[in-house]
Amino acid sequence: PWLTSADEITNPMDLRLTTCLNGEVVQDESTAQLYYTVPDIIAYVSQFTPLHPGDVIATGTPSGVGAGRKPPLWMQPGDRITVEISGLGKLANNVVAEAD
Repeated sequence: PWLTSADEITNPMDLRLTTCLNGEVVQDESTAQLYYTVPDIIAYVSQFTPLHPGDVIATGTPSGVGAGRKPPLWMQPGDRITVEISGLGKLANNVVAEAD
């Protein structure tokens, strides 16, 4: 992701969040599904934490979480996870085993 200014996002409650695991879409939701609005979340968090450019606020898990699947879908070392939010960008990471 990169820095995106507020004037570049017309409606923060109309952004698409897509998560892919090894190129397969495993989550696809809209910020319209959030329980609280983006401005309300920012206002709440800023009451107890100073927010700075580049900060990220994680809002929870969209539908499609691996633990809720039948059978469960767990990331494994070597997997590639990609999260994209329309208008904000894409973040991709490789999954590695936890160090002993």
